[in-house]
Order: sequence, then structure tokens, then C-alpha cells
Amino acid sequence: MARKTAYYANLLALALILSWLETLLPLNFGIPGIKLGLTNIISVFVLYRNGWRPALLLNLARMLLVSLLFGSVMSLVYSLSGGLLSLLVMAVCKRLPFFSVLGVSLAGGVSHNIGQWCAALLVLPLFALIYYLPFLLLAGVIAGLLVGFLARLLIPLPDKIHR
Repeated sequence: MARKTAYYANLLALALILSWLETLLPLNFGIPGIKLGLTNIISVFVLYRNGWRPALLLNLARMLLVSLLFGSVMSLVYSLSGGLLSLLVMAVCKRLPFFSVLGVSLAGGVSHNIGQWCAALLVLPLFALIYYLPFLLLAGVIAGLLVGFLARLLIPLPDKIHR
């Protein structure tokens, strides 16, 4: 039990460090809220190595801690809406035989941005967000591919094995 606790604590710490590093990167894509999503490398890794339940718990802990350390209540709302939808979509896609790690991550990146966009619809008018969706989808594809490529390097399973 102690070994498992230490394992997940290390993964959570690594996710927090990646999130902190992402706040330090001087990347400005010209669109508010778009990030590389490096912490999702840990999400994909845990999803493949340990299953959706540990990935869910780790993501919830990470989103709460990141919002407390670097964000606000609204950042928690956006993070939860994107993160939970993303994990749900990735868990479903992982079970399908035609999705690779890269495809699962891509679906997660796009659905993360869709979840955040839907949360924004609750507080902002639709006409202010319509133009934003294509950029979010493109960013989700790029971030999903990057995260999937990096996660695939960490997962010691062949790309076609889904457990």
C-alpha cells in the first residue's frame, strides 16, 4: 500500500511540476487559455498503465491543487469541465481497437478544449465564443498529438495493446 501511495504521489508531483513549468513558458499563441497541456502526458500514462479510475483520481487531485496554487475558482471550473470530458473520451477511445495512444490523446486534447468552451458558454455570450471554437479545436489537435507522442514514449506497451 505504501509503495502504491508513493507511486501516485510521485506522479501527482510530476504533474504539478509540469503544470508549473507550463506557466513559466513564454509561449503566447495569441489566443487566451491555449496551452501545450504537458500535464496530460501523466494522464495518458496513468490511463494506460493503471486504468481510468486512478487516472480520474489523479486528475481530480491535480486540477484542485493547480487551481489552488496557480489559478482561481474559475480556472478550477474550466479545468474540471475540460479535464473530466477529456478523460471520459480518452477512456472510451482507449477501449476501441482502432485507436492508438496517439489517437486517444488527440481525442482527449480536442474534447478538453470542447469541455472548456462549453463551460465558457455558461458565463459568456455565444456570439463572443463562436469565432474561438475553430482555434480551440486546432490547438486541441496539436496539443493532443504532442502529448500522445510524448506519452507513447513513456508507456512500455506496444501502441496497439489496450488494457
